[in-house]
Amino acid sequence: MRPPFLSTGLALAAVWALAGTAPAQAQTSAQQVVITGSVSERAAAEAPYAITVIDSEALRSAGPMLNLSEALVRVPGLVVNNRNNYAQDQQISSRGFGARASFGVRGLRLYSDGIPATMPDGSGQVAHFDLAGAERVEVLRGPFSVLYGNSSGGVIAVFSAVPTRFTAEAALDLGSFGLRQVRAGVSTPLGEGAGTNRGWFVSASAAAMQIEGFRPHSEAERTLANVRLGWRGAADRVNLQFSAFDQPADDPLGLSRAQFNENPDQTAPQATLFNTRKTARQHQLGASWNHRFGDGDGGGGAGALRDSQLAAYAGRRSVAQWLAIPVGTQGNPRHGGGVIDFDRSYHGVEGRLRWTLGTLNLTTGVALEYQSDDRKGYENFTGTGAARVLGETGRLRRDEANAAATRDVFVQGEMPVAERLTASAGVRVGRIQQDVNDRFLSNGDDSGALSYNYNNPVVGLRFDAAPGLRLHASAARGFESPTLGELAYRPDGVGGFNQRLRPQVSQQMEVGAKWRAGGWEVDGVLFRADVKDEIGVATNAGGRSSFQNVGRTRRDGMELSVAWRISPAWRTQLVLNTLDARYVDGFLACAGIPCNAPSVPVPAGNQVAGTQRGSAWAEVAWRSADLGEAAVEWRTARRTAANDTNTEFASGYGSLNLRWSRSFALGAGWAVETLVRLENLNDQRYAGSVIVNDANGRFFEPNAPRSLLLALRFSATR
Repeated sequence: MRPPFLSTGLALAAVWALAGTAPAQAQTSAQQVVITGSVSERAAAEAPYAITVIDSEALRSAGPMLNLSEALVRVPGLVVNNRNNYAQDQQISSRGFGARASFGVRGLRLYSDGIPATMPDGSGQVAHFDLAGAERVEVLRGPFSVLYGNSSGGVIAVFSAVPTRFTAEAALDLGSFGLRQVRAGVSTPLGEGAGTNRGWFVSASAAAMQIEGFRPHSEAERTLANVRLGWRGAADRVNLQFSAFDQPADDPLGLSRAQFNENPDQTAPQATLFNTRKTARQHQLGASWNHRFGDGDGGGGAGALRDSQLAAYAGRRSVAQWLAIPVGTQGNPRHGGGVIDFDRSYHGVEGRLRWTLGTLNLTTGVALEYQSDDRKGYENFTGTGAARVLGETGRLRRDEANAAATRDVFVQGEMPVAERLTASAGVRVGRIQQDVNDRFLSNGDDSGALSYNYNNPVVGLRFDAAPGLRLHASAARGFESPTLGELAYRPDGVGGFNQRLRPQVSQQMEVGAKWRAGGWEVDGVLFRADVKDEIGVATNAGGRSSFQNVGRTRRDGMELSVAWRISPAWRTQLVLNTLDARYVDGFLACAGIPCNAPSVPVPAGNQVAGTQRGSAWAEVAWRSADLGEAAVEWRTARRTAANDTNTEFASGYGSLNLRWSRSFALGAGWAVETLVRLENLNDQRYAGSVIVNDANGRFFEPNAPRSLLLALRFSATR
């Protein structure tokens, strides 16, 4: 039986009541400013929706700033699993949205300085995010995320810092399992802009990482470079940015239950047999221009227009991946081969206008996004008989031109409707077009085109119940289209797009409260999401996976974050969330490979694969001017469903981390910041992530054993 909202609400009420007895203390997160989900910049505590801000201090203390999983454990309702496999992107889901992804990111919108990392078809990646240069990361969950369009079950947005003084940094990270990273960066205002928010500024950074990994065949390298040039005037802001990313990585693959139980540090034999690996490269360029119009006093005419924003971007991403697909399986004439190779070009533009019409604050906008994939497939072997070599790029087996485009218009408004009561509403209307031009016709013509229209409305209320206490409620309809990969093949084996596959549509609701008083910060949310036409696997045969709509699902849950500044030296934080994600309708699933038709019943009430019933994170930190900061962190999670039939689960776990950091002045404006982290102190071995519904039964990706990190960060400011 699902936990009723009433009992959860009473628990939250008890926490708020207890918090009301806390002693007074200044400095809360009310000063944290958010942009995501808002009509304009505002304090996070005033936003009428669930949003969490991770600032640069939290990012720097969480680890080497390689992966979002390091710091985003502080966000309730968000799951970011470090797969310890750089050949696969991190596994991210928000309130269960995105949990079905076995590779890459699905169901969420991802942004880096306003440039989408989610493509028009809904697929995304985060490995190129520059966390070391980030000022903050904003994470939006719930109904207001639908204003970001297709596949917006949540939003993760990274924002870089704008320099107001000269800063240079050189950093070295050394860790267990051969982790080595060097970073260097410089940022400075130019000319008369020094010490102000006006004039030109420039920032540039570069990082190179190597890791051997705790499993054989899991080595990886990463090179990341970013350059930003900006100008700030009295009424205008202009930004230009360029980034480059290069990452070759070996793929140790997942483990079966028997392999994981025998030795979680081993590598699947198929990984070394086929030399499974992946290379990814990306270059992108972006520009934005913000202009403020006068006072915007709402008097009508030009005075009603407050500001405008125009942003454009373009990029190219190239990926080659060698898979562990047996030679015999590729003998099927319709097989696409064991090597994936694509070159993707993408670009987009977005324009916004912000208005003040009396007491109404309004944002209107339009967005256009486009991706074009030159996708090829090759056999993962060369030669025959005794001369056969596995893990090499062989004959061409797939050659397609894939494309996806979205065209959106949106409007969002906010105005007071009564004393202490503010209403918000918005809608995003769009169309996604996806098409494939098959140029390899010896195995049939898989060309096709499909388009969907969507209409995502949201409404919300915020009530200022008492000083420091704000209540909010919202409801929305969301939309998630199938990706190009999910549309590629039909269940009946006939060539062409899977025309019967429908997008999944969600009805989302949340109620919550934000309380700030003294040294306490409490955020609590109850939510429900009903999804129609959930997407799942239909068949898996001949090297081709097709997808189906499996009916309705329901997600109920609670999110709670409690932070307490006990004294100037002591602080603590607790993050807790529950999620009951279940299938409302039963359906048939595949039993394994080959699967020409689903045959295994999945009864109504089963847990949605990739979700866990709950997790928690807690921290106690102590800071001294002489000794630095020391902290204890505890993370725990309940078991995770690995497949829809619920015959396999990754066990729950609890992991203890320790950290210590301190800055030392070196003179002449130089300082060194040290960070020492001891991860998984209790050395608990568990599956840190699962490969959802893996047809080979290799579901489990093990977490790292006990590990140590030493970071030295030399900086100069003036």
